[in-house]
Amino acid sequence: MLSDDETAALAAVDAGATARTLMELISVPSVTGSAAESELQHQLAGRLEWLGLDVDLWSMDLPALRADPDFPGTEAPREEAWGLVGTTPDGGDGPTLILQGHVDVVPPGDVAAWDGDPFVPRVTGDLVHGRGACDMKAGLAAHLAALAAIRAAGIRLRGRAAAHFVVGEEDGGLGAFGTLRRGHTGDACVIAEPTASTLITANAGALTFRIAVPGKAAHGSSREQGVSAVDAYLPLHRALAALEEERNRDPDPLLAEYPIPYGLSVGMLRAGDWASSVPDLLVAEGRFGVRLGEDPADARAALERCVAEACAADPWLRDHPATVTWPGGQFASGMLPEGHPLADTVGAAHADATGGPAPRRRGATYGSDLRHYTGAGIPALQYGPGDIAVAHSAREHVSVREVVETARALVLTVLRTVGTK
Repeated sequence: MLSDDETAALAAVDAGATARTLMELISVPSVTGSAAESELQHQLAGRLEWLGLDVDLWSMDLPALRADPDFPGTEAPREEAWGLVGTTPDGGDGPTLILQGHVDVVPPGDVAAWDGDPFVPRVTGDLVHGRGACDMKAGLAAHLAALAAIRAAGIRLRGRAAAHFVVGEEDGGLGAFGTLRRGHTGDACVIAEPTASTLITANAGALTFRIAVPGKAAHGSSREQGVSAVDAYLPLHRALAALEEERNRDPDPLLAEYPIPYGLSVGMLRAGDWASSVPDLLVAEGRFGVRLGEDPADARAALERCVAEACAADPWLRDHPATVTWPGGQFASGMLPEGHPLADTVGAAHADATGGPAPRRRGATYGSDLRHYTGAGIPALQYGPGDIAVAHSAREHVSVREVVETARALVLTVLRTVGTK
């Protein structure tokens, strides 16, 4: 049975305004590290101020954050990063619920693969297409719609709702890291990543690795006088495949539905600088899945040990070993504490807002900002509109109906978590 406040707030969720907000957000090409990423933070700050929130918009001290021993790493070059937090005013003694979302999107890739400009939203029926549609402009739109509905209904909160809108999630989580380092905290956190009407209560981690494999240069016409770094890499590639198989034999039940919960993928290979030369260096870069609850240092040690053992077994690499480094984003795993009420609260809110069953719970094989919040002692889960299966692709889209349903569920989650006066 809904309370009068809940009924009023749900009635105030404006589907039309939510759809317009979504399309306006997609229209800002906020690729990670770009000027448009900063531009969107300033636009969102204006929206939060219009909603009556107390807004903290600040330029992050990048040198200080990079010097922090726990800095999560980055991949995209950047000269600036802006933090943004909006907090509902006049809260009393109730808890604070964080509504978190990232503003950055990955590049669109081959624009020819899209049906039009990736940053000009295209509507077909109930679906909105465009880069960032589900990952995660839809989640930002749902957060804004929920906050707007609570304000429109004139509801006074006993605690506070805090919007954490962050940059740099796609390449390590700089924004969330800097926001928490600034002292913005809360009692629980809902991250509106695309979860396809499920609750994501755990994330595997992911570490970016680089392996440099030496060879010996020679003219291609007398290649026997050299050692191809490509050939030298092949036993390492086989060893990495065996390592992946070993690490996926007994996954956590939250990830058991996935064929490869902790993926080890080599995404880039670079070798040689001349077609008729034997290449003397190959560089392999990829991502290495971190198991739930595993210390990233232990994961790094496992891959380094695998490479060292493969080198020791190879006649060339034994005396010319490959080297492993760890550039780019470093995502630890994260998990909502077992038995924490946040999952029950969000699940019941979804059921009441949609008239359907409570969503099932599962883990995700990718890294996200969730681990920053759980690592800071803030229980967190992911719940948001859209399907991760179409994110980062030219098929990216989201259902407006699902965005509105998520906003309605978030309204109930806020009211039931922070309380009303």
